[in-house]
Amino acid sequence: THWGIYSVPACRPNGTWYPYNMYRPGSPQHAHHLRTYGDPATFGYKDFIPFLTGEKFDPDEWADLFRKAGAGFAGPVAEHHDGFAMWDTAYTRWNAKNMGPKRDVVAELEKAIRGQGMKFMVALHHAENWFFYPHWHPEYDVADPAYADLYGKAHDLDGTINDASSFEVQQKPDKAFLDSWLGKTVELVDRFSPDAIWFDFGLRHVQEHYKREMLAYYYGKAAESGQEVITLFKNNDLVVGSGLIDLELGRFDRLMQNEWITDTTVDDGEGWCYLHDAKYKSPRTLIHYLIDNVSKNGYLLLNVGPKPDGTIPEEARHILAEMGTWLALNGEAIYGTTPWMHYGEGPTQMSTSGDFTEREVMRYTPKDIRYTAKGETLYAICLEWSGDEYVLEKTRELYAQEIARITMVGVEKELAWKMTDNGLVVQAPSDKPCEYAYVLRIERKRPF
Repeated sequence: THWGIYSVPACRPNGTWYPYNMYRPGSPQHAHHLRTYGDPATFGYKDFIPFLTGEKFDPDEWADLFRKAGAGFAGPVAEHHDGFAMWDTAYTRWNAKNMGPKRDVVAELEKAIRGQGMKFMVALHHAENWFFYPHWHPEYDVADPAYADLYGKAHDLDGTINDASSFEVQQKPDKAFLDSWLGKTVELVDRFSPDAIWFDFGLRHVQEHYKREMLAYYYGKAAESGQEVITLFKNNDLVVGSGLIDLELGRFDRLMQNEWITDTTVDDGEGWCYLHDAKYKSPRTLIHYLIDNVSKNGYLLLNVGPKPDGTIPEEARHILAEMGTWLALNGEAIYGTTPWMHYGEGPTQMSTSGDFTEREVMRYTPKDIRYTAKGETLYAICLEWSGDEYVLEKTRELYAQEIARITMVGVEKELAWKMTDNGLVVQAPSDKPCEYAYVLRIERKRPF
């Protein structure tokens, strides 16, 4: 969940980047701020805090919603680029316990999420705070030393050093900033023992020994208690093999030998947080996204953005409910599976791969299949419905003698099938067992 001060203005585009853009004349957010709130010189970002009320924030209700959506893990952004912490921290007065909702959001969600049997994660963007605000504007509160513990210590007064839009930093973070970065991370580990910690792009600018110390502390403490944990990071921000590679708004176009994860959001990618005029993805798009990732050795981290009062928008709730309904029936083809020899087949192929590639619209057909495996069962997940038959070309590598039977999850009877030179041809049942995608269960045995 992205829930923070940025949820109050809730302005497109790039909702969580509103505090970055509102101080930059010429940006749509600056123009919006002038029209709606007045000059940033008189109404700064900090002045949104009282409107993050959280009076309807119910962590148990959130956790119940996430569990029913089929999630195995969940958690909040503990601190975004803006420098406002969502837990009761000793490192800054600018936190949700002291201000805004006046509740320890991370602590309450940790208890609720684990109470539902899910793993608990936290997302950390706080390394970006170093270059997020334009300190070269003396007329704004971002340059006022009285607020340096929110907006960051002024260090780029000519406005030419740091470019947050491309995540490039010429002036490296100083020791005080790095000490605070590490201290906040260690404090979260000590207080909440998260099962996963997700880091954003700013991690690349954290000095190497600080990253080593963070990983050693996190993994060492988990080893002492027997907890299985993981760090999620982007690009080469950590040493390969020290955590799980994360793609933002993108995925791989092929089966990967290493496990990986996508972070995407229920909205169209412009918000991440709540937006007044958000546009949402369809349940079909996100269910297909999940299936495609799992078939390629990946996972899906899905974001929702609550409103300032703590309620989750109905559009997001609908998406999560639909995903939960699909997974309640078909989850055996997702949970605890491994990739097969091939991730899938079909005419609809990605032309791009990696971060920020999800804008390539994928319109699947009944010929688009994704494979997963568990034990002696091979799952062929058909992304669209065929009223006739499914042809599984990649199964040409199977022996007909090793197939015990083929069924569709949610359908009682066995399905007629035959092995051909083109692979298995499976007769579709007469009625759909669900919506969005259909799972053929191919049960195998020793053939000879």
